[in-house]
Amino acid sequence: MLAPLILTLGDPTGVGPEIILKALLSGGLDNLRHPLLVAGDVAVLQKAADLFGAETALSPAKGLGSHRLRVGTRTLEIKALSRLPADKLAYGKPDTACGRAMVAYIEWACDRCLAGEGAAMVTAPISKGAIHAAGSPFPGHTELLAERCGVDKVVMMLAGERLKVCLVTTHLALAEVPQALSAGDILETIRITDGAFRRHFALKTPRIAVLALNPHAGEGGMFGDEEGRLIAPAIAEAVRGGIAATGPHSADTLFHFAARGDYDAVVCMYHDQGLIPLKLLHFDDGVNVTLGLPIVRTSVDHGTAYDIAGTGKASEASLLAAVKMAEQMAQSGLPSPPTRHGLNNG
Repeated sequence: MLAPLILTLGDPTGVGPEIILKALLSGGLDNLRHPLLVAGDVAVLQKAADLFGAETALSPAKGLGSHRLRVGTRTLEIKALSRLPADKLAYGKPDTACGRAMVAYIEWACDRCLAGEGAAMVTAPISKGAIHAAGSPFPGHTELLAERCGVDKVVMMLAGERLKVCLVTTHLALAEVPQALSAGDILETIRITDGAFRRHFALKTPRIAVLALNPHAGEGGMFGDEEGRLIAPAIAEAVRGGIAATGPHSADTLFHFAARGDYDAVVCMYHDQGLIPLKLLHFDDGVNVTLGLPIVRTSVDHGTAYDIAGTGKASEASLLAAVKMAEQMAQSGLPSPPTRHGLNNG
């Protein structure tokens, strides 16, 4: 039997539990090659099933799972890692026990994937504030996973069928971006992107477009010198290493060509440069992927959505896309081993 895709429950008081159940009941998880296993909490999932009027029945499970939950006519394997008082939890108000549970789900899934017992992990959204209040020193999934996997540099990729964007910098004030950029970081982002697309998307020579920072790619230095000073040298070094990278491309035109299929990935200098076009095309079905880990990790491209948690209104589209992309990546090739000082250049 193939190793399972491990789906972490996320914040028990957010939309994670209900979109998992909604995806299950929709039939969108029926035709996966890999079995699906939820790292989470049985009572929280039963509470989510009540939102959809679905009857549940619980039985023991074998293997990695501890329980099998029948929801309507479908079943879900669960590894129970917490026993929260689901009936007392208020949507949108996670306590420290919820925070500890979120971390436990992530760590268990990561460890199983590192051990080869899980094919990939897919994460539902967490509350950064809740895990911090519970004692976690990490601001979110990415940092926790990088530390646990022993890597120094990872790349955030947001992906859909038509467009995949990889970010050199992530959550920074726009004014801080120019100072945060370096030729080394740009080069390493290109290398990690190239290696991940070769391993996990079965591309022999991924076509990578690297964006400029400034309008019109700096217009020969009139609008800034980062293109000539930082970005072009990084691209040149990547090309010397056998990577099919081009640029610096002007961001105002490049996405037209990327969306029509001329490139496999776009390396972007800052958050909104990549996420605005990505969400224009893939608002409902975008997937957050962490490249550079020795395991496959995908995630929904949205947060805990406390404003609608507990209503059953949250869309399951991003979760379904994340599960399917995780399976695709897991089947396409084996991850490279973790390194503490840099990544395999592929």
